Amino acid sequence: MADQTHVLFVEDDDVIREATQLALERDGFAVTAMPDGLSGLEAFRANRPDIALLDVMVPGLDGVSLCRRIRDDSTVPVIMLSARADSIDVVLGLEAGADDYVTKPFDGAVLVARIRAVLRRFGHASGTDRTADTGAETVDGGVLTFGDLEIDTEGMEVLKAGQPVALTPTEMRLLLEFSSAPGTVLSRDKLLERVWDYGWGGDTRVVDVHVQRLRTKIGQDRIETVRGFGYKLKA
Repeated sequence: MADQTHVLFVEDDDVIREATQLALERDGFAVTAMPDGLSGLEAFRANRPDIALLDVMVPGLDGVSLCRRIRDDSTVPVIMLSARADSIDVVLGLEAGADDYVTKPFDGAVLVARIRAVLRRFGHASGTDRTADTGAETVDGGVLTFGDLEIDTEGMEVLKAGQPVALTPTEMRLLLEFSSAPGTVLSRDKLLERVWDYGWGGDTRVVDVHVQRLRTKIGQDRIETVRGFGYKLKA
């Protein structure tokens, strides 16, 4: 049990909760399943899971609010589950700090694949060596500088005007992709492939919301939108 990935699963539908818990356990995950947001928050604080699956519409404390509470003191990966592919549900969940979302009803194999994709990128947030040929000034220790923005590609830390910037692992990977090729336009599909580890087509709203979250932390003018193509980090 000690080396199993621990999943916190918050879902108020008894049938979905029990069936999904069994499916995840068959795939080797240890699962703590809770029926509402308040008990989910307590379970999170008590157990510190490796990943959280949160249904948007749960009683007591809805999934979006629960995600915000988790984000107050943790960068643990979060996947939102929604019964609708509604733009408001998706965007609210991502803006609250979720890393991905899955629409119900979902296929068990797809859910497991998404969980593993998130865990892979969180376990390897540094990616490959991004210090060569970036066009940025590189100082000792693998630190890239873009004006007052400093990116430590080895220590996985970011400073803006000398002050630390708190990024989630997904935001850090996104920034590393941009900083590896400043001035180069990266399409949303390419970012989904590289950052979210999607081997299949994904919802580009995930990219758009994460880019906006990153902008609020490193500066709105740092990442430029190239309409019809994607985004680029200003060199």
